[in-house]
Amino acid sequence: MNDGKAGSFVGAWQSSMKIHEVMAENRIRFAQRLNEMSDELASLAKEVDKNRKQTKELASRYERALQESELNMEKSKNRLEVSSEELERVLLQKEGESLKDGGLQAKNQGGVAGKRALGKAVAKGGLLLKGKNPGNIQRQEDDVRTRVSNASDSYRKALTDTQAMRQEYFNFQLPRILRALKECADEIDLGTQYHLTRYAFLFESIVLSDGSTLVPVGPEDGVGLKSTIESIDNRADFKVYMQNYAYARGGAAPRGPRREGPAEEGFLPPLPTHGGGAHSAVHVNAPIGNGHNAQIPDKGRPTFGVDLAEQMARDNVELPAILEKCCVAIEKHGLRSQGIYRISGMARKVASLKERLDKDIDSVNLDSEEWISDINNVTSVLKMWFRELPDPLLTSTLHQGFVEAAKIENDRLRHIRLHERVNDLPDPNYATLKYFLGHLHKIAEYEADNSMSIQNLAIVFGQTLFGQIIPGNGSFSGHGNGGIADAPFQNKAIETILDHYSDIFVDEAEVGA
Repeated sequence: MNDGKAGSFVGAWQSSMKIHEVMAENRIRFAQRLNEMSDELASLAKEVDKNRKQTKELASRYERALQESELNMEKSKNRLEVSSEELERVLLQKEGESLKDGGLQAKNQGGVAGKRALGKAVAKGGLLLKGKNPGNIQRQEDDVRTRVSNASDSYRKALTDTQAMRQEYFNFQLPRILRALKECADEIDLGTQYHLTRYAFLFESIVLSDGSTLVPVGPEDGVGLKSTIESIDNRADFKVYMQNYAYARGGAAPRGPRREGPAEEGFLPPLPTHGGGAHSAVHVNAPIGNGHNAQIPDKGRPTFGVDLAEQMARDNVELPAILEKCCVAIEKHGLRSQGIYRISGMARKVASLKERLDKDIDSVNLDSEEWISDINNVTSVLKMWFRELPDPLLTSTLHQGFVEAAKIENDRLRHIRLHERVNDLPDPNYATLKYFLGHLHKIAEYEADNSMSIQNLAIVFGQTLFGQIIPGNGSFSGHGNGGIADAPFQNKAIETILDHYSDIFVDEAEVGA
């Protein structure tokens, strides 16, 4: 709001905005440097990848050429072997024919040996040339010898070319390709290392710049953020604001009671104060500690049996005075008391304390030995105050809504519905419930000492906060909400709200703030 921007707050706000602008500019420059580094790294990676692909393609071409040369050599070798086998068959057949022509002449000489040689030659050479004359065999032999010679020359040339190509690839090309690939890896490694070093330097620079901006080294560097915020003077701002307000009002007469200074008809009495041990408003002749209750003057501000909203409006307070007074004393002296709130106090003491609080609550000092010697008297009085409210704390109107919500078996849904019912409470009831359940939540944190868990506290206060008739202890709420059958659900409602106290009250308050 515009009318709130005045005084030292404005200067501190503007200075803090300038400081944040300087920090933002530093961050923008840092981001720009990072963007430049990213572009350079991307360009380097693209170039290195291009070189790597080219080297890889060159290596693939050499490998394919070597494979093709080896395949060609293998084919030449196969052709040479086929031609050699064919020449061998022709020679064998030729030898077989010669033996056949001279068989009769060598019959007596060769006999069985000649037949055996001829059979062997026929077995090796087959019957391919059977029935051919020696002239055809000679021409075929010449033709086969020519093919063998050509195949041999081709194989020799392919072998020489393959050996030369293999020697060039393994001795020269492959090492050069591997060096090129290593250079690509080294280039990207060195580039990354350089930019990481650059990033470290830039990051240290931005941190140092932020630090010097927030906490300047010398006065010439300006004022830091902490000093700027500490320069806000709320009291001076408020004084200036009120002076301006009074000036704008034109000097109108002040309204309301004055706390000091003479009035027109004399002196106004001091306003009464709230809190333990405040005796300024007590009559000088009234005994405060021990003594008869009849001597305590009645201030005309009853506490018990008075509507909650009426009490708070009458006393102009945000919480009932008796609630704050008793809870503070209990937290101070009874957190570790065994069975706190479950064990009742002495009937005579409870009645005496109730009467004193009802006549003049400010005159009662709950820190005195009379009451801290048995803190259960204080807890019993507080429970009695809740039971004697004309309308219970959780109100007759919302009673059935709380009970129906407590009947839900799903924990999460029951929590949500009870949260909604709590939000439906009137403002005085909501403030009182929030404060008191915060007090009970603190009691439950000391369960190891006082044996009062959340479930035990819910059993104690289920019917008390809902306004049920409490049989067996001589006290009655008189509200008549529901019946005994609702008691388990009343306890369940208090237990769930206590169990989720932070979710229902604390978190909500922080969000509101």
